[in-house]
Amino acid sequence: MKKTLALLTGGTTGEWVVSVKSAATIAQNLDPDKFEVYKIMLSQQGWYYEPEDSVKIEVDRNDFSLNIKGKKITFDGVFIAIHGAPGEDGKLQGYFDMLGLPYTTCDALTSAVTMNKGYTKAIVNGIPDLNIARSVQIFKTVPYDIEQIKADLKLPYFVKPNNGGSSIGMSKVTHAEDLQAAIDRAFKEDTQILIEEFISGREFTIGIVKLDGVVTALPATEVETAKEFFDFEAKYTPGVATETTPANIRPETQLRVEEVAKAVYLKLNCRGVVRMDFILTGDEGDLFFIEINTIPGQTATSFIPQQVAASGMKLNDFYTKLVRETIG
Repeated sequence: MKKTLALLTGGTTGEWVVSVKSAATIAQNLDPDKFEVYKIMLSQQGWYYEPEDSVKIEVDRNDFSLNIKGKKITFDGVFIAIHGAPGEDGKLQGYFDMLGLPYTTCDALTSAVTMNKGYTKAIVNGIPDLNIARSVQIFKTVPYDIEQIKADLKLPYFVKPNNGGSSIGMSKVTHAEDLQAAIDRAFKEDTQILIEEFISGREFTIGIVKLDGVVTALPATEVETAKEFFDFEAKYTPGVATETTPANIRPETQLRVEEVAKAVYLKLNCRGVVRMDFILTGDEGDLFFIEINTIPGQTATSFIPQQVAASGMKLNDFYTKLVRETIG
């Protein structure tokens, strides 16, 4: 019997554009023989289903249902494809938990904690073979000593909003006098900021997912860009970055990366598919954790679809297994 799924897209941040593209990829690859899919848009204006042949229909948030031509539609589960708030920060997960409705992502607590880069690094610190860049966390409402920050950290710095994704509001600071401007820019995106030492090395990203009851690592991707760092433009503009999947690294390094990534997945109590970014220093030497995305992009050019293809699996089968693992 077909499962009725709500595919939730949109959101209330600048990442909604990516979310809409992710949902399009997911919708194209959810098996129509197994799932009846209703794509629901969440925005500042409301939550609604927009069928092709009629006007949009508002979601009843009391039980997350739809009324279509007098027929009530309820869901077996929710495929959350919202990057940023409120899909990736635990708010929607908490709402669905209260309704008893299963979903495809990490739970509310893990989602909320992993949106905060500083808190996440504090939790994963101590995992064998994983290194963390030295950093300072500051808050908009709490006075901070910029001279002390400069004394504590070595240039260059990365300044990034603590809660957020797609590198929005992020800066690389190579001159100490530019730090205040970078802080001001990041504070436009968030009330908390992480300032950390720049780690020189090769940048990689890897998807981790639990399928058929087993925590599985997808083939890693190496990301190279001529820009200062992998920012929003490099992530979403074709040709700005070079992405190699699977990454050209030694088999023993790939294995080490996979084991560390799985350890992070387990320590953070992740569910569904997540993506971790990291840096390898020197000649495939130390492994530095950058961040984790609990609702990684699923656009046609995103890392997860690339890595699924490199693993030899079809996206159709991947999403079927993902839904069965998380929703049942």
